[in-house]
Amino acid sequence: MSNNKEKLFTEFTAPTTQEWLDKIEVDLKGADFQKRLVWRTNEGFNVQPFYRREDLKDLKAVDSLPGDFPFVRGNKKDNNLWFVRQDICVDDAKSANAKALDILNKGVDSLGFKISGKDVSAEFVATLLEGILPQYVELNFKTCQRHCVELAEILVDYFKQKGYPLADLKGSINFDPIGKILCKGKDTSALCAEVAPRLIEALKELPGYKCINVNSVQLNNAGAYIYQELGYALAWGAEYLNLLTEAGIDATEAAKRIKFNMGVSDNYFMEIAKFRAARMLWAQIVKQYEPKCDCACQMHVCAYTSEYNQTLFDSYVNLLRSQTETMSAAIANVDSIVVTPFDKPYETPTEFAERIARNQQLLLKEEAHFDKLVDVSGGSYTIEHLTDAIAQEGWKLFLAVEEAGGFLAEALKGNIANAVNASNDKRHADAAKRKEFILGTNQFPNFTETSEGKQPCSAACCCAASAHEEGSLPTLNTARMASEFEALRLATEKAQKQPIAFMLTIGNLAMRQARAQFSCNFLAAAGYKVIDNLGFKTVEEGVDAALEAKADIVVICSSDDEYAEYAIPAFKYLDGRALYIVAGAPACSEDLKAAGIENFIHVRSNQLETLKEYNAKLGI
Repeated sequence: MSNNKEKLFTEFTAPTTQEWLDKIEVDLKGADFQKRLVWRTNEGFNVQPFYRREDLKDLKAVDSLPGDFPFVRGNKKDNNLWFVRQDICVDDAKSANAKALDILNKGVDSLGFKISGKDVSAEFVATLLEGILPQYVELNFKTCQRHCVELAEILVDYFKQKGYPLADLKGSINFDPIGKILCKGKDTSALCAEVAPRLIEALKELPGYKCINVNSVQLNNAGAYIYQELGYALAWGAEYLNLLTEAGIDATEAAKRIKFNMGVSDNYFMEIAKFRAARMLWAQIVKQYEPKCDCACQMHVCAYTSEYNQTLFDSYVNLLRSQTETMSAAIANVDSIVVTPFDKPYETPTEFAERIARNQQLLLKEEAHFDKLVDVSGGSYTIEHLTDAIAQEGWKLFLAVEEAGGFLAEALKGNIANAVNASNDKRHADAAKRKEFILGTNQFPNFTETSEGKQPCSAACCCAASAHEEGSLPTLNTARMASEFEALRLATEKAQKQPIAFMLTIGNLAMRQARAQFSCNFLAAAGYKVIDNLGFKTVEEGVDAALEAKADIVVICSSDDEYAEYAIPAFKYLDGRALYIVAGAPACSEDLKAAGIENFIHVRSNQLETLKEYNAKLGI
């Protein structure tokens, strides 16, 4: 049998890279290889259409093993277990406790409690945790920064009174004054040196509790590019390491107390690579502090699926987004995952939405067995390349922040918030031009959907943060990428009459159908009712049909060559009785403009601005 196999394989000669390229050139039939197949990422590097073993020969981390320094392949050696986490905003301790006990029986093994600072007390905590066994459940707490030490002391006392095995308990307290600077614009930097050492001291009997948090999920939800979240998260963590060691905390203890709460966007392979690169680079950073053990170099990550790309309209598409994001995080071997419910953009998540969010993780565990595979992406030539490439870009940003004085100094100058907000602005602009697609919003919107009273929610903190806590420093802009399109569509819904856009299709069959489909998608993004047609023999017939349908907009859809014949007669026959649009950018555009035709839509149009302009012309 082995001889047959050997003979079989020797009959095939492995093609060289050049032979693959030659074949691709033939298949492209003269098209530009770089433009057609090479992807230029937002992170500043190119991704090739295929990779081979030879592309990885210079990568140092490829031969590392799971559970070994620098942990690019994960912290665990024999499984990929992660905590299924759900966060609970605690308004009432008893009801929050009932909810926690309920969801613990539905697959959750990690709880996140968000508690108002005014509620932090021994009685409140005892009521909240009644019946919850912390040796089996990861417990995470978020409260006012100034109440973190008090909460830590209460938890230690509570666990002692209950006789729980302190050394086995796992969880976290989310202390992150730098995150407050970015979100609230308030200088809370004094809390770093004032509170952090006391907090670590308060938790000394709970070695499994993290308490110094890097909440780079805030950057993700503000539209940061992947390399920005990576580079800034590393600089953020390094800032805390510096502050803690300067305060006299042992480097090993300091590193073990740091936790990263990171976002995960829908860029599937890049997000897998981001988490792998993050572990690798963080391990190198911590190593410079000469910790007593390599385990202190491990990065512990809770991944949150993004809110930035979620939408109010066609909201069930959010399930597709969060599912691929959850898969990226799971494949990348993170420690815990929070799936954002699909309805969060417009309401407090319902019980149904929260159940679906939990089940998205349980499907990956119980049916796809993702928890059984250690670094399944390791060895993939593409993933290994992306890991190295994103690590290089993230490292450049990390070094730039360090050279500028460190993350805290940059945050206080407003440079971090301003840089991320610039990326957010760029992404909004790209979405407006459909360079970034938002499925169901600027691409393939649901033609018949209405909001049914849904309104976008603001990103509110459930710990009752008051307006006076806002500061004067620049803050992160958390406007979702779809927010401007949603505002446009909601404005259209409030109009006295829903605008009707009628496709006057004529001439070349293939071109008129393609342009009608494009125009329907383009205009439906504003909430217009679109009427497509099979075709008309004359422009007069088409205009008459449009007026009979009470159209507010008439879009002529034909081929570039035929616009010279049809566009002006149709415009003149319509005679201003509806808004007239030409679908495309034909060579005769200047002649059409000279005849008075003003409106053209095509792939280079700024969709958002164009639709705003049409709404204005329609009196909306």
